Amino acid sequence: MRRRPRRPTSWAIALGASLAASTAHAQPAPPPASAPAPVVVLPRLDGSPDVPYPEEAEGDERVILLITVGKDGAVTRVEAESGREPFASTAAGVATAWRFHPATRDGAPFAARIKFAVTFVAPRPPPAADPPPAASPPGKAAPSVPPPKAADTPRPAAIEVVVREEKPPPSVTSLARAEVRQLPGAFGDPFRAIEILPGVTPVVSGLPYFYVRGAPPGNVGYFLDGVRVPYLFHVAVGPSIVNPAMVDRVDLYSGGYPARYGRFAGAIVAASTTAPRDDLHGEGNLRVFDAGAMVETGFDGGRGTAMVGGRYSYTGALLSLISPGLKLDYRDYQARVTYDLTPRDRIGFFAFGAYDLLSQVQNGIESIVFGSEFYRFDLRYDHRLDEGGTLRLGATLGFDQTRVGEQRNARDTSFATRLEIEKPLGADATVRSGLDAQFDGYKADATKWADPDDPGTKAFDALFPPRTDVAFGAWADVVWQWGPRVQVVPGVRADLYRSAGASAGSIDPRLAVRVDVTEKVHLLHAFGVAHQTPSFVLPLPGMAVGDLKNGLQTSLQESAGVELDLPWGTTATVTGFDDVFLDMTDTLGAGTPPRDVASREPRALGNAYGLEVYLRKRLTSKLGGFVSYTLSRSTRRFGRDVFPSAFDRTHVLNTALAYDLGRNWRAGARFTLYTGAPTTTNTDGSRVVNADPAHPERDPAFYRVDLRVEKRWNLGKSRWLSFVVEMMNATLNTETIRGQAVGPISIPSLGLEGGF
Repeated sequence: MRRRPRRPTSWAIALGASLAASTAHAQPAPPPASAPAPVVVLPRLDGSPDVPYPEEAEGDERVILLITVGKDGAVTRVEAESGREPFASTAAGVATAWRFHPATRDGAPFAARIKFAVTFVAPRPPPAADPPPAASPPGKAAPSVPPPKAADTPRPAAIEVVVREEKPPPSVTSLARAEVRQLPGAFGDPFRAIEILPGVTPVVSGLPYFYVRGAPPGNVGYFLDGVRVPYLFHVAVGPSIVNPAMVDRVDLYSGGYPARYGRFAGAIVAASTTAPRDDLHGEGNLRVFDAGAMVETGFDGGRGTAMVGGRYSYTGALLSLISPGLKLDYRDYQARVTYDLTPRDRIGFFAFGAYDLLSQVQNGIESIVFGSEFYRFDLRYDHRLDEGGTLRLGATLGFDQTRVGEQRNARDTSFATRLEIEKPLGADATVRSGLDAQFDGYKADATKWADPDDPGTKAFDALFPPRTDVAFGAWADVVWQWGPRVQVVPGVRADLYRSAGASAGSIDPRLAVRVDVTEKVHLLHAFGVAHQTPSFVLPLPGMAVGDLKNGLQTSLQESAGVELDLPWGTTATVTGFDDVFLDMTDTLGAGTPPRDVASREPRALGNAYGLEVYLRKRLTSKLGGFVSYTLSRSTRRFGRDVFPSAFDRTHVLNTALAYDLGRNWRAGARFTLYTGAPTTTNTDGSRVVNADPAHPERDPAFYRVDLRVEKRWNLGKSRWLSFVVEMMNATLNTETIRGQAVGPISIPSLGLEGGF
């Protein structure tokens, strides 16, 4: 049995003093040459940290914490950037009680975010006691024994200290992969975890499509490292199209988002990949329905990095045992190469893509029910400017394709380019600006079964004529710090669209305000106008309406709230929102009146308003969890008729708990509840006759319980292996949509995960 000393120990350091310039963080810029440079002093820990070695842990570990230090020296937020459990949660939990000497600029304190290394050293068994010295003969002294030399303890290399003055936009909610991995029902997928956030209303439980503050799925924009993608999830209830091991963070902008994002009238989901690493590392998983892996290493002495990853599903073989006539396949891949030309210049290549197929086999003949694929090839150049700031130039080639049933194969060949510049203007302001352009060539190929005289074929030809769509955009905003407590971010975006001989333009003002009432109380406000071309209710690769004769969709987005930093590493946010939609093409949510196939683009007015509550303590803590609740109302208007959106759900509740059971066992449970949608339409699409259309009958409420249990083995300093049992909708509940039962949609999962 291994004995532990009475005071199991760890030691922590925070070294280095280099300010980092990043496209994601506003940095203080050097003043003009005629003015003296400001004196910036970084935060310093007050006293010596005392972090206990976690019970039931084994081996040594180095944890990197991201610590936000307020102007009074108190720790306001702690996140574990790297490090395995239970070390990460132990270090983060203790760090919340630390005190620092705050960062100062010319003697004035300001809030800063630093990286802090905590190194755990496993307790070593005490050395065997030396035998007592032999008795000396009378008259002789015992020989002196020199004391043993203290072992030289290796000290880790200095790490970068990042001072960040830019605060998160008021409209963003972020999910880090380390935390999402512990969320039951998400299967370790940061994108699938979006559904737990406030303001998000699911279409059907388990499916990765949702309304965000009343905006339909087709109005939600998806970006991966600044590259636009048609969707983030595989077909049906599949996982995301990117290996979770390379996803660092997912941001949900519910409205009033920064000016760099445009051409979508709903929300924005922006995912960021992990920073390139030049050490050999990787992760992999093997589950009941798929397998995936990612590996990355460096070359040329660390100047370059190379990463490959992907996932392959073998659900087709499993489904053939249950339903021989059904075939379901999906796969994806990712590849990234970066190279530092100089200390200030880097080039990079990022390629990724996904493939999905759902088909039926009857009498030996396979017919496609749904098939889609898309691919992106992105080349980028990053440069750090001489006096602070960054520049990025990127170009992206894309190919998208979708086929639904026996309809034509719709595809899109695209080219996009973008220029982004971030430049400090003194100590209190940073300007961000950019240009972008998008070219899309659409074409639909006829199938051998297509009848050119069939009304459906003619309608399809009218909806998807061969064409080239062009969009140009320019944007700028300023991150302006008004004194120590107020940050204002005014911005504007302008876009010009051209499609099928028609043109349209838009100007979108944006404004975000953050007021730090105290170090722990913050007021948040966001306002924005957003435009979008006509869209389908669901994002499908290669398919776009593109008809500008009826103008653009428009949304007016406004929200205000308060954020509280509570004890024990808990954060609470309460937000009210009110969004207005003009000329929306929400055919699914509108419960539209009768129409012929030639009029497939009915426009509606809409409104969504409500209250969001988000109480959160990191799931990677020994005991962590969250409560996410949305009270909202979403309506549509056709002429004089005002009625609830077809997927208006008054109450949406998500709550979860995760607990460290000890001995590297973790368990968690999640509860999801939402009220029923209105029955405004029958199964044949006709309107339900109701004496009070503003308050129609509703489907029954739905709830489900998700479970997760994990056992982890640490196989050395950096190698680990986990066995994970997880199940979404463990209660096997059936949902009711428009009076018809759906499901139960339930996903059990057994899998092995590992990394090195």
